[in-house]
Amino acid sequence: MMENALEISGVSKRFGDNLANDNISLNLAKGEIVALLGENGAGKTTLMNILFGHYVPDTGNVMVMGSELPQGKPREAIRAGVGMVHQHFSLAPNLTVLENVITGTQDIWSIATDVKTARAKLMEISKRFGLIVDPDARLGDLSVGEQQRVEILKALYNDARILVLDEPTAVLTNIEAEQMFSTLKDMAKQGLSLIFISHKLDEVMATADRIFVLRGGKSVAERLVNETNKAELAELMVGREVNRPVRAAATPGDVILEATGVTVRVEGVDRLKEVDFHVREGEVLGIIGVSGNGQAALAQLLSGTAKRALGSMMLFGESVGDLSVPEIVNAGIGRIPEDRNHEGVIGEMAIWENAILERLPEFSKNGLVDRNAGMAFASEVIDTFDVRGGTPSSRIRLLSGGNMQKLILGRNLIKQPRLLLAAQPARGLDEGAVAAVHQRILEARKAGAGVLLISEDLDEVLALADRIQAIVGGRLSPDVDAKDANARKMGLMMSGEWGDEEVQNAI
Repeated sequence: MMENALEISGVSKRFGDNLANDNISLNLAKGEIVALLGENGAGKTTLMNILFGHYVPDTGNVMVMGSELPQGKPREAIRAGVGMVHQHFSLAPNLTVLENVITGTQDIWSIATDVKTARAKLMEISKRFGLIVDPDARLGDLSVGEQQRVEILKALYNDARILVLDEPTAVLTNIEAEQMFSTLKDMAKQGLSLIFISHKLDEVMATADRIFVLRGGKSVAERLVNETNKAELAELMVGREVNRPVRAAATPGDVILEATGVTVRVEGVDRLKEVDFHVREGEVLGIIGVSGNGQAALAQLLSGTAKRALGSMMLFGESVGDLSVPEIVNAGIGRIPEDRNHEGVIGEMAIWENAILERLPEFSKNGLVDRNAGMAFASEVIDTFDVRGGTPSSRIRLLSGGNMQKLILGRNLIKQPRLLLAAQPARGLDEGAVAAVHQRILEARKAGAGVLLISEDLDEVLALADRIQAIVGGRLSPDVDAKDANARKMGLMMSGEWGDEEVQNAI
C-alpha cells in the first residue's frame, strides 16, 4: 500500500442550519490524483477550505504527512506543504501578476524581495504549464480566464507537496487544460499528491486515479477510475439520471438588438473592433472564443458598464445611445455576468437583498425597501430555480458558486426578459445544474426572448445556439447557422480562420 500524504477523518461543518459537511473521511496517497465530485453545494469546497485552514471543523481532524494539521491556520497548511487553487480568486486587483504571486512568500521582516529570481521562477512555471500571462500586468486589467491562470501559478510557485485545485479548468481553454493536467500527471509520478474538484467528467476520467463523490454534505461513493463511467458518476452526484435538454427547431422573429461597426475602447485600447451582430426574438446567438479576446468588453457594453467609441446600436427597433444599467434593466434586458462574485452579487448582503438589487424601485415604498416583498420574491426565486444552501435571510457568500449562479439566473428569468445576456452561464456548474440552466435558457428562447450567449465552452454553444459567431482579437466573424457548425469548423474560426483575409490580417 502507498503511504498516505493526507488523511481527513470524520469532518463535519455546519453553517447555521446548513450542514455543509457530515462526517466525511477521505485519504490521498503520495503520488496519487484524486477527483472530488458533487453537485454545487454538496460540500466539496467547504471540505477543502477546512484542509487549507480557512474553516475550523466542528468535528474531525486532518493529518498531513503523518502529522495533525492545526485547525484554522492557512499559514500552517502552507508550511505543511498544502497548496490551494481557489475557485473564487484570492488575489489583489491593484497589484501586478508578479506581486500577487510572491505576496506571502517572503518573511514580513525581509528588507527586500529578490524580484529577479522570483520573476525567473514565475516565467519558468508559466512556460512549463502553458499558463502565459504578463508578469507586469495589473491583475484588475486581466480577463477572468487570465486571473484564474494567476491563481494557479501562485499555488504552483509555493512548491506544494499536496496541491488542491478547486475547478481549475473552469476558465481555461481545452488545450490549456490538457497541458496543465499532463504536467500534473508528471508531478504525481514524481511524488506530488493532488486533489481536484471538477464538474467536467471527461477530465476526471482522463486524469484521476480515484474518485470521491459527495452529495448533500455526505460521502456517498468512492470509485477507482477504471471501475466507473461518466453516466454512473453523474447519477451518483445528483441522485438521479441526468439528461441535457435538446434545442428544438424554431422560427426567429424580429430583430431586437443590432450592432453595426461598434468599437469599445478601454484605457486607450480597442477591446471590440467594429463588430457587427444582431439578435432576433426567439433565438440564441452564440459568441464563442478563447478567453481574453473581447468577450468581457462585449458583455460590459450590453450590461451598461462600457461605452461605445464608434458604431451604432438598435434596441427593440429604436436607435439608442449608451444605456445605463437602470435603463437596461427597465428595458427588459436580463443579465448573467461573467464573474458572478464581483459583478453578480454582494457577498455580505442577504440572498433576498441580492435578489432585488437591480430592481429596488419595484420593492420600495416611500423611499424605503419593502423587506417583506423582497423576502417573498427571493423565496419564489429559490423555490422555482432550486437554489440550495440557504434561506432568503442567509448571507449569499455562504452559497456555492453554482447556487449563486442559479439565483442570478432566477432573478432575471422570473421576470420574463425580452432579451437575455448570458455570459459564461454554466461556468463551474455540476451536470445537474448545467442541464437546469440550459433548460431555462431554452425556455426563455421558446417564450420569445432573444438570447446573446457568450461562452468559451464550445459544446455549450453548439448545444444552445441557433447562430454562432467567433470572437478573435476583438473582432467578430460572420455568423454561421448552427446546423452547419461542428467542432472542427468552430475551432478554425476561433483561431481567426473564417475566410476573410482582410479581417485576418487586421487581427
